[in-house]
Amino acid sequence: MSSQSKVASIVLAAGSGTRFGHDINKVWLPLNGPHIISRSLTNAAASFKDGRIILVINPDDEDFARKALEADEMPSSIEIVYGGASRHESEFNALQHLKPAIDAGEIEIVLIHDGARPLATPELFAAIAAGAAQHGGAIPTIALDPREMDTARDETVARVQTPQGFRAQPLLAAYDKASIEGFVGTDTSACMERFFPELKICAVPGDALNFKITYPQDLAIAELLVSIQ
Repeated sequence: MSSQSKVASIVLAAGSGTRFGHDINKVWLPLNGPHIISRSLTNAAASFKDGRIILVINPDDEDFARKALEADEMPSSIEIVYGGASRHESEFNALQHLKPAIDAGEIEIVLIHDGARPLATPELFAAIAAGAAQHGGAIPTIALDPREMDTARDETVARVQTPQGFRAQPLLAAYDKASIEGFVGTDTSACMERFFPELKICAVPGDALNFKITYPQDLAIAELLVSIQ
């Protein structure tokens, strides 16, 4: 990476609270003080001086989002973008927002992170950015224990986390192509593999504590972990 200012981090927070059993997205809930999303944004920004931070939200949440960010004293430089009906569409909207800067070479690396993973460390963001700069793409993975799988497999199977990072120009091109073809990927790496199979995506060691808050018990575990850090 030629400069840390060449990094943009997209933090996704446009989902609903359906699986959590709440009437709002769980990222707007507090986690031992600050909101979940604020912890995610802070960790995403910590390793990159002058890096751009894009927060993708449901437009219905905008008023609450701005109040939550202000209450947590988050930087005013955080850019808010409206998400879409799917994760893929939300990523596409964020990349279109960044398109002028990517085309101008002002952004070289883009990281995409689930806002509901507030325990992803700044060190992990830095490692993913470095891997993306060197190889073209990088994702954090944790190898699954064979006892976690229903069927025996000869190959190594890994659980994929976020942030996922890629060189900005091919990432933008992949999502532009996906829009034309109507392709919807399950995550960022799926879209890159579909349109740039020659691009090498390296695996970076993930972190067992970098779990996604999906259910109420996940929040309880995160609260305990934050309290002992």
